[in-house]
Amino acid sequence: MIHILVIEDEKRVADLLKIGLEENGYQVMVAYDGEMGLRLFRTNAFELIISDIILPKRNGFELCQEIRKADEQIPILMLTALGTADDKLEGFDVGADDYMVKPFDFRELLARVKALL
Repeated sequence: MIHILVIEDEKRVADLLKIGLEENGYQVMVAYDGEMGLRLFRTNAFELIISDIILPKRNGFELCQEIRKADEQIPILMLTALGTADDKLEGFDVGADDYMVKPFDFRELLARVKALL
């Protein structure tokens, strides 16, 4: 079973991601802020991380940098409303492997998850 960590502060979006990914055979844990996401990452084994950027307590860019210090290999997909080229470049600069802008098509998200894994 593949374990995915979703870090998303909007409960509705987090729930949709969790349900959709679980319906496709993945096991999902959800964190609603950056600190909680970092704690879950450090205490559990995941094969993929999906993270928003605008998060309470620690933003997704900072979170990505911290995760990269601990694990250079785990795929990280940024899923955010920040869609400028500068935002995307910053995401890749801090270690993201992929970047999707909200709103998104869930089928495309699934395709990217499969490609990252």
